[in-house]
Amino acid sequence: MYQNFKQVINESNNIVFFGGAGVSTESGIPDFRSVDGLYNQKYKYPPEIILSHTFFMNNTKEFFEFYREKMIFENVVPNNAHFALAKLEQQGKLKAVITQNIDGLHQKAGSKNVLELHGSIHRNYCTKCGKFFGLEFTQNTKDIPLCTCGGVVKPDVVLYEEALDEDVIKKSVEYIKNAEILIIGGTSLNVYPAAGLIDYYRGNKLILINKSETGADNKADIVIHEPIGKVMEFI
Repeated sequence: MYQNFKQVINESNNIVFFGGAGVSTESGIPDFRSVDGLYNQKYKYPPEIILSHTFFMNNTKEFFEFYREKMIFENVVPNNAHFALAKLEQQGKLKAVITQNIDGLHQKAGSKNVLELHGSIHRNYCTKCGKFFGLEFTQNTKDIPLCTCGGVVKPDVVLYEEALDEDVIKKSVEYIKNAEILIIGGTSLNVYPAAGLIDYYRGNKLILINKSETGADNKADIVIHEPIGKVMEFI
């Protein structure tokens, strides 16, 4: 299976990667839905409620307490999967990384064309005047981060009840439509609308790498149930 995977990658110069939380778990960032994931931990409110637009607006202080503790991870570094994808891009084989992650590790590993479906913790903006702030500002501010104009500084991450960025979606659809090979890695494909993007794939070389089974396993030409860092290191 590994040899077949490597051969398919070697023979193509039009690869697109679509990834989720499982890509970053080997860097020490927990996912959401596994046994040890964020959604199986106990909080005052369910994470789905805390990470919603309504909660952000009505319980801003509590939102940032949770956000700083559970969504920002210091001193994390890219793993073999991130570096392998950056290498494929440098070789001209990989055209885009489409990610549901907000940690910025693909860019840290050297990937240039990264489409972040759910935004990034590294971008923050004032909800009043639009001024931009880096991660450190949100990270190091106590309670609610405020702009000099008095507006609340919000992380540029897509919360529940918020729409995905239309431009990012449009670009992602185009890359997936035109890809010869689509590699899906580290995602259960349960989060919509992001998971629905794979329906735009027109090729016949769908590769799925995930530790557990997904609903798309039967559609894939190659299925590998292993940690993605281990698999990508092979190429």
